[in-house]
Amino acid sequence: MNKKVHVKTGDTVIIMSGRERGKQGKVLAVSPEEGKVIIEGRNMVTKHVKPRRMGEQGGIVKAEGAMYACKVQLVCPHCNKPTRAQHKVHFEEVEGKQKRVSERICAKCKEAL
Repeated sequence: MNKKVHVKTGDTVIIMSGRERGKQGKVLAVSPEEGKVIIEGRNMVTKHVKPRRMGEQGGIVKAEGAMYACKVQLVCPHCNKPTRAQHKVHFEEVEGKQKRVSERICAKCKEAL
């Protein structure tokens, strides 16, 4: 089954629920199979790391944890508000052929995302 996530890597999102509610961040990674995203500097978890090589230090490391994509909403860079992404399909002339192009637009201000 084809699984989709409404955000892409590099998008700015706002967290809608959980202990980080209301905070914004940039999407570092997207996992469509799990339906999860990793946001820069948000949902920090502690990991216990073992030393891999001789002389390397182990210990407790803080890292960003994955969170469900349904808990985040896209932030429009133009109106700076949380919004849903609409998809606008149009055709462009490329080397004498019609090419179908889909772009994401803000549902509130109708600007391209």
